[in-house]
Amino acid sequence: MTIAMASAVPQPGAEIFERILTAPSGLVVLQSKDAEALIEQVRVLARHSGQAVYLWQPDTGLGSLREAHARVPDCERLGNALRYMQQSMHFGVYFVRGVELPLSAVDAALLRQLARAPKGHLRRVVLVDAPPALAAHLGDLAAQVSTEDGKPRQLRLRDGRWLA
Repeated sequence: MTIAMASAVPQPGAEIFERILTAPSGLVVLQSKDAEALIEQVRVLARHSGQAVYLWQPDTGLGSLREAHARVPDCERLGNALRYMQQSMHFGVYFVRGVELPLSAVDAALLRQLARAPKGHLRRVVLVDAPPALAAHLGDLAAQVSTEDGKPRQLRLRDGRWLA
């Protein structure tokens, strides 16, 4: 009986990942208090589910979260990675972390195109902790998701009082 209960417990990060997948836009701006922990949670989800989930960072380029050493060739620069994402015809969730402003006009245009991705296949580009100016520039093109949205407050007892 405890085995059934353990499997029913949702994995950390699963609720956020589900909100990313159901977002109304191909581009998601994700605000997180602990981006590193969130990426690790998504890595575990990707390994268990077998889904195609990637992470782009300025120092490492584009790589699979499911297979730690699998890198996408020629995707070290943001523009190349965005083109790869745009041309992919397969399911994929691409986390982009460490975007710095100013963006080139080409990169900004690619982000806008990814936001308007065709409905035929599921692809999400997730800007993790994007600079506020970039989020404002994208406006309604990008879905806004926060790790704090819809999260029930956990009460804790401190000095005889319950705190949220």
